[in-house]
Amino acid sequence: MLEPRSGHTATLLPDGKVLIVGGWIGHGETDSAELYDPATGKFSPLAKMTSKRGDPAATLLTNGDVLITGGGGVNYGSRGIASAEIFQSTTGVFEPLGSMHSARIEQTTTVLRDGRVLIAGGRAYSVTASAEIFDPATKKFTVTGNLLTARYKHSAGLLPDGRVLIAGGSDDRDWSGT
Repeated sequence: MLEPRSGHTATLLPDGKVLIVGGWIGHGETDSAELYDPATGKFSPLAKMTSKRGDPAATLLTNGDVLITGGGGVNYGSRGIASAEIFQSTTGVFEPLGSMHSARIEQTTTVLRDGRVLIAGGRAYSVTASAEIFDPATKKFTVTGNLLTARYKHSAGLLPDGRVLIAGGSDDRDWSGT
């Protein structure tokens, strides 16, 4: 990579390139982004994201763009942020979006069968059970039902019948798991 980082995302784009965004560089979160091209084996820099994000979530949308939500880090007092943005894969530009309803770090994002995205759990000042849905058609976030248990560092998977399985993760005690 062009910059050493941890807590970043890597998203495979429809053209076969990999979008790498955010994370921590040194002791702070970053707004840097880069593309990896497996055909050449090279990384190339992109314009900066609209916000610095350590441990954000990045989700490939059905149109080939990438939704980037939340994150946090040292500059935010280790709490999550509510901002979101879209990486437009055809132009290589980051477009700011309105904020999510809840600040989040270490949340899950799952593309639903209709193309909307479920954003669930995470933490801000404390671990949350809240969830919301992003609609790429309107570029709006809508609150939906809460998880049964507040959690972050969990996994989420779309089941064949359209439901989303949320499993595992940590609670406010972190390593105890749920």
